[in-house]
Amino acid sequence: VQLQASGGGLVQAGGSLRLSCAVSGGIISAYHMAWYRQAPGKQRELVAFITSGGSSNYGSFVKGRFTVSRDNAKNTVYLQMNNLKPEDTAVYFCAAARVVARIGGYDMDYWGKGTLVTVSS
Repeated sequence: VQLQASGGGLVQAGGSLRLSCAVSGGIISAYHMAWYRQAPGKQRELVAFITSGGSSNYGSFVKGRFTVSRDNAKNTVYLQMNNLKPEDTAVYFCAAARVVARIGGYDMDYWGKGTLVTVSS
């Protein structure tokens, strides 16, 4: 299974970006999907996840600004990010797990390469 994240870029504070994570080599409906991020000098942290059944949850710092969704027909997961702040600057990774208990940790089954999000003030 391979995950490919895209959609990062440079945006001004208050702007929006939509990240996509395309999954190949596997059926996305079988996996719980998550977005993580890692800022320079900081540990990787969970941004959001969506279970195979469609339930979602977010890191406390999101505060209603981000929305995670999945399109099983397209084998793709999305992260819509609105009202971006400079502190959201990070490399964003998508990840997949068969077991929901793995979400939040670093032992997800599959990781994609990250996409860089830079928010200027």
